[in-house]
Amino acid sequence: MRDFSQAPFLVIWEVTQACDLACKHCRASARPDRDPGELSLEEARATLRQIKDFGDPLLVFTGGDPLKRPDLFELLRESVALGLRTTVTPSATPLLTEDAVSRIQDCGVSRMAVSLDGADAAAHDSFRQVAGSYDRTMAALRHAARIGLETQINTTVTRHNMGSLDRIAQVVGEEKARLWSVFFLVVTGRASLADDLTAEEYEQVFEYLYQTSLTASFDIKTTEAQHYRRYVAQRRKAQGGGAGPRMAGAPAGIIQRQAGINDGKGFLFISHTGEIFPSGFLEVSAGNVRRTPLQQAYCDSGLFRVLRNSDALVGKCGGCEYRNLCGGSRSRAFALTGDYLESDPRCSYVPASAA
Repeated sequence: MRDFSQAPFLVIWEVTQACDLACKHCRASARPDRDPGELSLEEARATLRQIKDFGDPLLVFTGGDPLKRPDLFELLRESVALGLRTTVTPSATPLLTEDAVSRIQDCGVSRMAVSLDGADAAAHDSFRQVAGSYDRTMAALRHAARIGLETQINTTVTRHNMGSLDRIAQVVGEEKARLWSVFFLVVTGRASLADDLTAEEYEQVFEYLYQTSLTASFDIKTTEAQHYRRYVAQRRKAQGGGAGPRMAGAPAGIIQRQAGINDGKGFLFISHTGEIFPSGFLEVSAGNVRRTPLQQAYCDSGLFRVLRNSDALVGKCGGCEYRNLCGGSRSRAFALTGDYLESDPRCSYVPASAA
C-alpha cells in the first residue's frame, strides 16, 4: 500500500464556487456570482506551481462551475504545461457549448467529467433544479466522443436515484464514458439527511456496483464510500481471491489504485479562496495557500498527520481489520458526529475484534 505522507495522489481544486445550477445536494451551496475573495490569476498560477512541487498528482479543476472563471482555459493550459495530469468538471449550463468542450481538449486535459444524477431529463433536471441540464450533459458527452476527448460521468447516490442506478449505468455505457465515478452523500452544504441512504442500503448499492463492474465497458470508482473497498475485499476473500496486492479482476484494479486513500490521506482539497482542506466535504482548514505552503499543510499539519494515522481512529473503525484499506469516510464521520476520527455511521460492518 502506498505511503501518502509526502504527497497526495489526488488534488481537487475548487477554482470558483460560482455556478448557474442549484443542485439539491451541492456541497458548495454554489451561487451564480463569483466570490470576490477567489484566488487571483497570479495566485492561481502560484498554486499550480505548489501542486507540481508534490510531483505528479492527479489534478481536478472543479467548482461550482469552473467555466465561470474567464481565465479557466489559461489555467488548464498552464497545468498541462507543468506536466500535471489534468481533468476538469464543468457544469451542464449554457456555458458548456461545443466550442467550450473543444477548447478543453485543445488545452491538453486528459479527461472531462460531467454529472448525471438521473437516467432521463425529468429525473436529472429535477435534481439539478435547472431545465435543460440533462440535454446539455448529453450534448457535451457526445461532442467529446466525436472529437476524441475522454470523459467520465459523476453520479451522486441519494434516495431519489438509488432505484435507477441500472438505467444511469446504461447511459454511461452508451455514451462511452471511461469511468463512472459514484459519489455517496455527505450531509454538507445543501445536502439533506433525509436524502441519504441507510448503512444497509449502502451495502445494497455496493453489491450492485460490484456486479456491474464485472462486465461493464467502463471503470467504476467510489467517492466517500471508502467501505466499498472493504466490501470488495470481503467478496474476493469469500471467492478465494484474497485481498492482497495481486488482486486481479475488474473491481480489484480500481480498488488497488484507491487502496488507503482517504480524506487528508492521499487526498487534498483547495477551496476557491485558497483554504487547504482534507476534502471538500471536510471543511476543517490546515491553512491557506496565500499564507501556508501547500506541502507544509499537507505533510506537517496536525490535522493531515492525524488523518493519515489509522491508529488514531476511534469506535469500530479504530478496531477494524480493514482500517488501512478503508478507514471509513472521515468527512461523513465529521458531518454526522462532529468528530472526524469517529466511525463512519453509514458502515454496517462489525469488525472481527467486536464480533
